[in-house]
Amino acid sequence: MRIRGLLLCAALLASGIVPASATMRISEDRGGQIGHYLQAYALLRTSGEKVVVDGNCLSACTLILGVIPRERICATERARFGFHAAWMPDEDGRPITSPMGTQALWRIYPASVRGWINRHGGLSRKMIYLEGRALAGIVPSCAGERRAQAQSERRYAPRPVRYERANAASYRR
Repeated sequence: MRIRGLLLCAALLASGIVPASATMRISEDRGGQIGHYLQAYALLRTSGEKVVVDGNCLSACTLILGVIPRERICATERARFGFHAAWMPDEDGRPITSPMGTQALWRIYPASVRGWINRHGGLSRKMIYLEGRALAGIVPSCAGERRAQAQSERRYAPRPVRYERANAASYRR
C-alpha cells in the first residue's frame, strides 16, 4: 500500500512538472535592432514555444516570420506586421537607409513574405502593413489554435511566458 501511494505521489508530481507548450504573445512591438531580434528569436526557435501575434509587430519584429517555423506562429484578427527598409543613424543621429541591413532582412523573410512586399512597393523608408486577408494567406489564424489551447489547458497548467521587446539603441521616437 505504501509503495502504491509513493508511486501515485510521484506520478502526480511528475504530471505537474511537465508543462504544456508555452506561448509567447506579441501585441505592440515597434521593433529595434536586427541583431537583438535575431538573438531573441533564435532562443525562441529552440525553445519550441508557440507565438501568437495579437497587435502590431513592426520593423525588426517581423523577422519572426523567417526565424520561427510557420506551424508555430498564428495571428489574431488584430495582428498587423509593418515592413520597411533597415536604417541606422548617421553622425547627426538622422536615419539613413542601410542597404546591408535591408539585404539581411530580405534574406531572412520567407518567399511568401518577400512576394507580398514586392507587390506592395518593396522595402523602402515608408512602412507598409500586412494585415487582414492578406495576412491570413501567409500566417495561420489563431482561431483553431484557441480551441486546441483550451483543451490542453484542462489537462496541464501552462507556464507563463513574458515577452520583452529588445532594446533598440538606434530607435528614436
